[in-house]
Amino acid sequence: MTAETTLVPGPNETRSFAIEGMTCAACAARIEKVLNRLPGVQAQVNLATEVAQIELPAGQYSPEQLIATVQKAGYQAQLLADATPPAPSDHRASAWVWLLPALLTAPLWLDMLAMLSSAHSWMLPRYWQLILATAVQFGPGLRFYRGAWHSVRGGGANMDVLIALGTSVAWLFSAVVVLAGAEAQPVYFEASATVITLVCLGKWLEARAKQRASQAMSRLLQLQPKMARIEREGQVSEVEISSLRRGDVLIVRHGEVIAADAVVIEGQAAVDESMLTGESVPVHKGVDDAVYAATRNQDGMLRCRVSATGQGTQLAQIIRLVSAAQGSRAPIQQLADRISAVFVPSVLAIALAVFALSWWWLGAAVPAMIHAVSVLVIACPCALGLATPSAVMVGVGRGAKLGLLFRNAGALEHAAALDTLVLDKTGTLTTGRPALRRIDVIAGNDTLEHLLQIAASLEAGSEHPLAHALIEAAAQRQLPLLPVAQFKVEPGLGVSGAVEGHGGWQVGRPDWLAPATPLAAGQQDETVIGLARDGQLLATFALADQIRPDARAAISALRAMGIRPVMLTGDRRATAQWVAQQVGIDEIHAEAMPGGKSSVIAQLRASGRRVAMVGDGINDAPALAAADVSFAMGSGSDVAVEAADVTLLRNDLRILPQALALARTTLRRIRQNLFFAFIYNVLGIPLAAIGLLSPALAGTAMALSSVSVLLNALRGWQAPALAPITQPEGATDHANHHA
Repeated sequence: MTAETTLVPGPNETRSFAIEGMTCAACAARIEKVLNRLPGVQAQVNLATEVAQIELPAGQYSPEQLIATVQKAGYQAQLLADATPPAPSDHRASAWVWLLPALLTAPLWLDMLAMLSSAHSWMLPRYWQLILATAVQFGPGLRFYRGAWHSVRGGGANMDVLIALGTSVAWLFSAVVVLAGAEAQPVYFEASATVITLVCLGKWLEARAKQRASQAMSRLLQLQPKMARIEREGQVSEVEISSLRRGDVLIVRHGEVIAADAVVIEGQAAVDESMLTGESVPVHKGVDDAVYAATRNQDGMLRCRVSATGQGTQLAQIIRLVSAAQGSRAPIQQLADRISAVFVPSVLAIALAVFALSWWWLGAAVPAMIHAVSVLVIACPCALGLATPSAVMVGVGRGAKLGLLFRNAGALEHAAALDTLVLDKTGTLTTGRPALRRIDVIAGNDTLEHLLQIAASLEAGSEHPLAHALIEAAAQRQLPLLPVAQFKVEPGLGVSGAVEGHGGWQVGRPDWLAPATPLAAGQQDETVIGLARDGQLLATFALADQIRPDARAAISALRAMGIRPVMLTGDRRATAQWVAQQVGIDEIHAEAMPGGKSSVIAQLRASGRRVAMVGDGINDAPALAAADVSFAMGSGSDVAVEAADVTLLRNDLRILPQALALARTTLRRIRQNLFFAFIYNVLGIPLAAIGLLSPALAGTAMALSSVSVLLNALRGWQAPALAPITQPEGATDHANHHA
């Protein structure tokens, strides 16, 4: 008896392919259809980026199999390594694509003008017209026959089918008239040649516009340096970037670009990280600080140990995320997809109906044919396919420039409709690190600096976050740590030890050090620890998580946009209320556990709000996942960043209003583009059907529809200026202290 084997599906993987040969939304829909027929495959094809993103079971299909499937549909595909898009090509050399048919068609336009002005002496002989029109039809126009053949062979119909049918009918009718010698019958060579010329011009303009839309990605791809200076066995040499390995020592001199992600092991410098974060102010880097590939050393010299190269760098990750987001589909695109799937067959049916009805009504086949040709030409759905992806490409690219990484197009669309923004407290509205705010001397004649030096020296042996705050405060005042003997930890209470030969020093909870000593009440957000010697309390240190200086400005800007800010924190209510008061938030949910945070988000959504969540910690991940849109601080935990739809690369809350403004602008452009795409067809097809649009005018309108969509997507957009930072009341800096 043979045991039955159950195949357990493995994890999914995503592969990206560059697609060649697409001309309209029907092409993208056709490729998606044939790929999605494969078991386990989910494919999305983006007409604007000309990239197919395919999710499939790991190891089930080879790249060659997927490429062969695309080729059967009539298109070409090329695997993109690591989902990184190819650099945008330069389309300037392809101007002859429309210049050649324009030169060949120009005499036919002169001939048409001569006919309209009754200057028959200017008119070309019909055989010359036949030669010029034939050169256009089967020279530059051959691409449409090729595309139509591939599309029909693959079981679909695209824009090329419409162009090939429409122009072929006009050319063939005119050629028969000329060869038969029917001088009294008009010819329409200028119509077929003009349509091909205008469509070629439209495709060239599309290519140029796509190149502009891809400039953000192109700049990212060009940031990585080609060479690196490394130190091996005491010798410094230049090597190609591809030969770098983890552990290599990089030498980065003043003005040079850092070649890989690394950690500083020697030196100090000011590094321009604006390409990663959008922040123009250089960041100081010293020993043990991380530096990133493609950032620039503006001042100083660094020796760094390489931690990541190639596709492992943060730059490569950003490129992959931007590429994936530009290629993703916004929910609003579903309407265009449904229409595109049936559009071309419907247009063919409409054209046949127009031909039949016009012949019956007019009693003549020639004008009926011209009406049908005009319908075929005006109906090309190119603009419909470009409406959403062109706007998404531009929006995601501008977001990357501002320091915003959108995971997908859906995040852009959902962010545009938000009315509530929930913010975590610790690490989001505050810095997330306790800092010394105030020193109060209780007894004795010791100076503030000496008391802080003693306390920091004792806390050097502790891992408690409050201990780090005292150590950092001492370091900022350049107070060296003193040797500690007889060090002892009392869990939950504090530490003790001998400093400067005296063994009675203690640092910890004031009620442990001196239970009978009355203490002045601190502010609601403060934690107070004390320093005692021989049982006498000498000083207290007020520590607090500092409110971010940009928080109040960000909250004010959000309110001005009609967004309601909400604080959601696991901290105690009194502290949460104090922080909320400082930054201008009046709705608070405090003392929430990680699971409770996601429940609060669910309740807000259930009440009809469209909710975004901003967080930075592991405990925020469930709430981030539960929100309509989630924002993660780039300085936060990997789990939070992974769960978020948008990552803020700049550690500045003030770019939240910029993110929402960008999302609103992008959605508005998408809606405008869909309107442009639909209005051309809704108005154009009836006008063409009743004979008010000639094939040449129909071709012009069709080309203008695509160009108008792309130009609208590329229109300039000014990000809202960052609000000036104002220090919240009561949030004093830890460098200020008094007795």
